[in-house]
Amino acid sequence: MKKIKIGQIGIGHNHGEAKMLAVRKFPELFEVIGYAEENERWVEKRGKKKGYEGLPRLSVQEIIERSDAILIESDVWNLTKYAKMCIDAGKHIHMDKPASGTLEEYKAVLDAAKAKNLIVQLGYMYRYNPAVLKCLEHIKNGDLGEIYSINAEMSTFHGPQYKKWLTNFGGGIMYILGSHLVDLIVYILGEPKKITTFMKHTGLDGVDFEDNNLAVLEYDKTIARIFVSSVEVNGFGRRQFMVSGSKGTVNICPLEGPITMTYSDTSIADKIYEDRKIFVPFEDHTANGRYDGMMQDFYAYIQNEKQNPFTYEHDYQVQKVLDKIVGGVRFHGKNID
Repeated sequence: MKKIKIGQIGIGHNHGEAKMLAVRKFPELFEVIGYAEENERWVEKRGKKKGYEGLPRLSVQEIIERSDAILIESDVWNLTKYAKMCIDAGKHIHMDKPASGTLEEYKAVLDAAKAKNLIVQLGYMYRYNPAVLKCLEHIKNGDLGEIYSINAEMSTFHGPQYKKWLTNFGGGIMYILGSHLVDLIVYILGEPKKITTFMKHTGLDGVDFEDNNLAVLEYDKTIARIFVSSVEVNGFGRRQFMVSGSKGTVNICPLEGPITMTYSDTSIADKIYEDRKIFVPFEDHTANGRYDGMMQDFYAYIQNEKQNPFTYEHDYQVQKVLDKIVGGVRFHGKNID
């Protein structure tokens, strides 16, 4: 089995260390060469974390030159900049989310990767949630019939420090967490015909940003709703992905910690005024590493053992829809504290 030489650019992304820990679990697949971080503040805050123990800190150029594939885990506003550098150098990339730069800059990166047959894997974690995968299987098999409704929620009750960080982003919490849900909805339904948004500022804790948000995506027959909040008590416990169609409904709530999924179709729900459903059990996939499967797939994509179901075109479309939801404004500032 051929090992892939892999390095990481940036340690500022909130998922960065977890990705490195996942890669280091598989020494038979990856040879980790080190990490690069150009912001000394991040080195001070995160450089001594377990994921980076014993790894050399190299320059960005050294990481690019010495690697076959690269994890891009920088501050969100630098993701596309580093992606372009890696693709220009002919390297496969795992890029965390959501993309940065203008939509045109991001498309240019994806187009160049496609032309060079380079892997671009985005770090949307719910692509690897086992209940979401089961839901997608039901949709593909036609078990739910024609899809009429998707209800997606991903909220948290964030503290003041995290909320101050979210003031960096146009769209606030919708840009950071709502992007996960846009990814799944676009994968199922494609680009919507119309988008209507409700972006509210509660001002809780004296922090002013879009912290209580709703986006409605309209299709010919389908309505998809995305609700994302930083001010919902027990919001994590209510994270939800519900898909309903002419034959059945899947409801995942909460999405993780633990996963709780119910399934109902017309044979089960044969009485319309009663709650009839079955519970579908799943183990907690986050207990031993949420990103293990993602990193194993990254290896398999590079080795041409598997094909990434999330195409370059899909990834661009996700960013296009996300831009419309947040009004095209990406960043208000670049403050890591």
